[in-house]
Amino acid sequence: MGRTSDARNKILSAAQALIELRGYSALGVAEICKAAGVPKGSFYYFFDSKEALALAVIDEHWAAQKQAWTRILGSDAEPLQRLRTLFEETEATQRAGQQSCGTVSGCMFGNLTLEMSNQTESIRERLQEIFEAQVDMVESVVAEALARQDVTVTDTREAARAVVAQLEGQVLFAKLYNSTQRLGPLWANCLALLGAAAPREAVAAV
Repeated sequence: MGRTSDARNKILSAAQALIELRGYSALGVAEICKAAGVPKGSFYYFFDSKEALALAVIDEHWAAQKQAWTRILGSDAEPLQRLRTLFEETEATQRAGQQSCGTVSGCMFGNLTLEMSNQTESIRERLQEIFEAQVDMVESVVAEALARQDVTVTDTREAARAVVAQLEGQVLFAKLYNSTQRLGPLWANCLALLGAAAPREAVAAV
């Protein structure tokens, strides 16, 4: 059991790295197995198709990201500080990826949305579910901020959707220009979207 589990993890890890580097469509099963160091038969033991593997990679990636978002957005910090921390950690993750491989990898979910949403229904639906879950998590924080009168938005759902869209869009620009500096305006833009005033210390630092 240990060996088979190890082979599956190797396939998932290799697939995730290759998808982040080159996208989904250009990959073949043989290439994934070669990168994972496992025989081709192992692939079909765990996955019925390349699409099934892509869904598994998406789920693995979301499980890790959801854990991180839950830690950040569910902390005891003030609501707006939680959002700011989310942006800061997103920027740090993209910067670390750039230092590791030389390019900004962007968001796997955003990359696959652009590449696959009009081609593979199951992947499109899974990505929709993930983005809606992200909006749910952000909305709960925005609602707390509204209750404290830290923000002036009235539709917390649409405000949360705008925040997630902005985060995703800025990461897309960072990938396009291969520059994490494109993530710098995230916090100021978020405050503007939510109708919140910048904290005094943030204004003084500018």
